Amino acid sequence: MSKNADDLAQLIRARAGDAPVRLGLILGSGLGHLAGAVDGVAIPYADLPGFPHASVSGHNPNLVIGTLEGVRVAVFGAREHYYEKGNPAAMRLPLEVLRALGAYSLIVTNAAGSLRPDIRPGDLMMLSDHINFSGLNPLIGEPTDARFVPMGDAHDPAIRTALAASASAVGVALPQGVYAWYSGPSFETPAEIRAIRTLGGDAVGMSTVPEVILARFLGLSVAAISTITNMAAGLSDEKISHEHTKAMAPLGAAKLERVLRHYLSNLR
Repeated sequence: MSKNADDLAQLIRARAGDAPVRLGLILGSGLGHLAGAVDGVAIPYADLPGFPHASVSGHNPNLVIGTLEGVRVAVFGAREHYYEKGNPAAMRLPLEVLRALGAYSLIVTNAAGSLRPDIRPGDLMMLSDHINFSGLNPLIGEPTDARFVPMGDAHDPAIRTALAASASAVGVALPQGVYAWYSGPSFETPAEIRAIRTLGGDAVGMSTVPEVILARFLGLSVAAISTITNMAAGLSDEKISHEHTKAMAPLGAAKLERVLRHYLSNLR
C-alpha cells in the first residue's frame, strides 16, 4: 500500500466518516444513477490528488462513500480506461485507497457487447472468467514478486454464487460467461470478434480486466457483471457507437440495481 493511498484514505475519512468500507463498486457506462442511490458523501476525483480524471461521457467522476441497503460502500462513479492515456494501471491508486478504507471485496460493472445469441441487449452477464485479449497488464513494472498474481479464481466463486442467488430471488436472468478485454477505443472488427469467439469469449468490452488484476494483486475478492448494450460486430445489423452504448446501458442497469440491492441486503 502506498503512502499516497493512506494519505487519501485519511482525507476521505475526514469528509465521509471513519467507519470502514465493506465493499467497493466500480460503475460502467450509463450506471451512474447507482451512485445517487447511496446515502453518503460524494467527493469529486478532482479533490483527490492522483485520482484518474476519466474523460468518457456517460461517467460521473466522483467517489461516493456511504450506505446502500445498510452496507458501507465506496462507489467509483468512473474509471479511467486504458484507451484514454495508455495506462493499464490507471485504477491502481483508487483500488489501493479502497483497501486502505477497509474493504476486502469489489464488484465491477461494465457495458459490453455480446457474442452469444441467448444474451441480448438489455440483458446482464456475470463474468465467470476473462480473456486478456489486449495482452496488456497493469502490473508490468511492479518491482516485487507480488506481481506474480495467481488468476485461477480471479472472479470469486463465493461472490458469484451469492450474486446468482440474488438475481434468482429478484427474477433477473444472470447467465455467466467469459469476458474478453479489447483495448479500444475503436470498436472491434468482425474478424476480431470471430477470433474472440474461437478463443471462448462470450462478451467483449474495453475495461474491467485491469481492475480485476489489480484487485487480486491488492488482496481484494472480486466479481464483475456486464450490462449488454449491443451484439458484437458482425453479429447483427445494428450500428455500434458510444452513443448507442449510453442509450442502451440503462436497460440493463435497472436489473443490475435490483440484483445488487438484494445482494447487499444479505451482507448485513
